[in-house]
Amino acid sequence: MQRRVTNVAVRGDAYRRAMRLVDVGGRLIELHIRRSTRVRRHCIHFRNGTAPELVVRPHASEAEIAAAIEYHAPWLERQLANAPQASLALDRLTLTEDQGRREALARISLIAQSEAAALGARFTRITLRDQRSRWGSCSSKGALSFNWRLVLAPHDVLDYVVVHEVCHLVELHHGPAFWRVVAKRRPGYEDSRRWLDEHGWEILAYQPPECAAA
Repeated sequence: MQRRVTNVAVRGDAYRRAMRLVDVGGRLIELHIRRSTRVRRHCIHFRNGTAPELVVRPHASEAEIAAAIEYHAPWLERQLANAPQASLALDRLTLTEDQGRREALARISLIAQSEAAALGARFTRITLRDQRSRWGSCSSKGALSFNWRLVLAPHDVLDYVVVHEVCHLVELHHGPAFWRVVAKRRPGYEDSRRWLDEHGWEILAYQPPECAAA
């Protein structure tokens, strides 16, 4: 049997995942290893634009981890083969997370205030987060939350997500009544939803530099 694990580099920080370079279909990829009490044996997660993650039980041996990699390798190879290619060229950006958060908050706040006033609604606060699977949310108490990475999207897309969440201030569900409000506020919002479906993974995968470019 071909050995798939070609190198091991366990980071020194105990709070970070162990990382291994793994041969999948003749291609070296970075595979993160995370131990968890929530799994009985092992499972693997793959998201476009980010390193796949193998989750194993807390006391899994090296032999068990190697066997798990062998077990999941064919599936992972198929996922990699079918993964879309990045097209937004975000790797050329030098936007730090701090810069992105400041710009996102300024733009989101203006839209939220305007839309809430138009709907006769009020929100209690706006929070920016760094979720890996959500663009925004609205609580029953009127608290709005948004992914700061929306600042990397075209303005129409950011605008749609903000309007979407503000509309929840009057319709806290995703039923027909809610979508009628969204359509009234932003006719053609479907284009922005499609953009997120197609390119959202690239925004989520963006790795901001720690320091701003000189």
